[in-house]
Amino acid sequence: MSAKIIDGKEIARQIRDELAGEIRKLKEKGIVPGLGVILVGDDPASRSYVTAKERACHEIGIFSDDNRLPANASQTELLALIRKMNEDPRINGILVQLPLPRHLNESEVLLAIDPDKDVDGFHPTNVGRMVVGEKAFLPCTPHGVLQMLVRSGVKIEGAHAVIVGRSNIVGKPLANMLMAKGKMGNATVTVCHTKTKDIGYFTRQADIVIAAAGRPNTVTPDMIREGAVVIDVGVNRIEDATKKAGFSLVGDADFDGCKAKASMITPVPGGVGPMTITMLLYNTVESARRANRIQS
Repeated sequence: MSAKIIDGKEIARQIRDELAGEIRKLKEKGIVPGLGVILVGDDPASRSYVTAKERACHEIGIFSDDNRLPANASQTELLALIRKMNEDPRINGILVQLPLPRHLNESEVLLAIDPDKDVDGFHPTNVGRMVVGEKAFLPCTPHGVLQMLVRSGVKIEGAHAVIVGRSNIVGKPLANMLMAKGKMGNATVTVCHTKTKDIGYFTRQADIVIAAAGRPNTVTPDMIREGAVVIDVGVNRIEDATKKAGFSLVGDADFDGCKAKASMITPVPGGVGPMTITMLLYNTVESARRANRIQS
């Protein structure tokens, strides 16, 4: 068996085309969705990521308010900028690029964002709404994973999904979303982590294996059953002298080995990654609709 490759770039493109159509309709009503972006410091990876988000906004017609603060910006300065965005009617979503410089209090910053503009889905209010099944902004990477599964024809309802990783950004919210009632849920979910005694015991029982551990080759071919679906959320740099950059990007699963047993698998890069920015755009458009009381 050779697994079908789930093309995150193509699925992301489909969703962005859909969003562009919705944005055109909103603009006909005089509504322009707006995303406020804050980058503190000049970390190359963060700068590249923010630039990609701004480019994506421009491509589909979202107004992007780009704000760069120096690495030594104070907590007071950052919170003041967030308050300004909270009050700005042009801004439907606020993105503070993480991680922040170590002298800044990340929890306080996230709490300062208006939950109705929290398009990352990190605010405790939105997390709570998600857990109890109320309408909420869903965290972008987990939501992207669900969209990939649904749009690839993977049956989630009744499936056994095993998540390897329990982070607040991916593992925990994804577990809640997969077991929630609805068309993208109703799965039986097992969460494995660093203290799980035998991760393979659980992953070999899974219909869907989601690798989100933050460590390369955490999921190996002997840990999945024939025909399983493997979603690889990880992005890791490993030294590679054959590459001009001196490194390669790999996921948390052994792609080549697992591909021989899985029915479907996501690549790294080109799998889950493109979906994260796309779902941020999705949440921004949804926020604009809610602010103007327009049904989606």
